[in-house]
Amino acid sequence: MTLFGMPIETVYLILLIVSGSLSILYLLFGDVLEGIGEVSPFLHPVLIFAFITFFSAGGYILETTTPLNSMLIVGIAAFAALLLDTLLNVFVLIPLSSAEQSLSYTEQSLEGRIGKTIIPIPKEGYGEVIIDSYSGSISKPSASFEEAAAIPEGTEVLVVEVKNGVLYVVPYKKNFT
Repeated sequence: MTLFGMPIETVYLILLIVSGSLSILYLLFGDVLEGIGEVSPFLHPVLIFAFITFFSAGGYILETTTPLNSMLIVGIAAFAALLLDTLLNVFVLIPLSSAEQSLSYTEQSLEGRIGKTIIPIPKEGYGEVIIDSYSGSISKPSASFEEAAAIPEGTEVLVVEVKNGVLYVVPYKKNFT
């Protein structure tokens, strides 16, 4: 079968090369087109390029290896590409988009957390507090919130506020009533 005056195998191969190249370019420069995927989840450029790549690869392989009718090959390649594209969307793209952005933290997210002093905090000075986190331990400089008394090493403390990277803490008292 010929399409646009060329054998169908050549058309599949050209589509495969172009869509593969566009996929790589999108991978490198995709931040420029960030908002296009927000319009519709099924019109995301990654899914469009993946569909064309799967379709052309399947069509080319089937045309060169099987004696099937070209129209049947187009149908099989389109169905296989749709199936693979759906699997890519459901099992890769959707979980990636809903995954947590990073394991980093903001200073404001430390307020209200419980930590332990590893360097004692003097009345009007700085010490150090360690806070256990899901991604590891966070060690930050700290000062007493009340400035009334020193806080010895090993004391559990409550982070009241954070200013300029310094945790202002008070001794934490557990009340079990």
